[in-house]
Amino acid sequence: MADETTRTAAPVGANGGETTTQSAPTGGPGSGPRGPRPGGRPGGGPREGGRKYFRRKKVCKFCVEKIDSINYKDVRLLGQFVAESGKIVPRRLTGVCTPHQRRLSTAIKQARNIALLPFAGRA
Repeated sequence: MADETTRTAAPVGANGGETTTQSAPTGGPGSGPRGPRPGGRPGGGPREGGRKYFRRKKVCKFCVEKIDSINYKDVRLLGQFVAESGKIVPRRLTGVCTPHQRRLSTAIKQARNIALLPFAGRA
């Protein structure tokens, strides 16, 4: 009987024998289940010791080169604003201003309809 071990009973909680665990309060916005984010801001920030990079402001190609009309027959120009998948590239990526983006998308759609540009890229 020297080999027998004694077991202690599990603590009994208030809800019928089950124990409950309490979670720690959250640290507010920017802290998740794994703790606060590095950088101190909710959106993150530059890494400590990391280099801050300078992003050049994108300018409208049509405004700089003073191109007034965007022609649907100019496939070379329109092809620069169509992704490889066939989608029209958004203006936040190309830097084209809003009025020129509207004319550009209209010209691309016209060129697609008469088969100068593909509707979709290669699969």
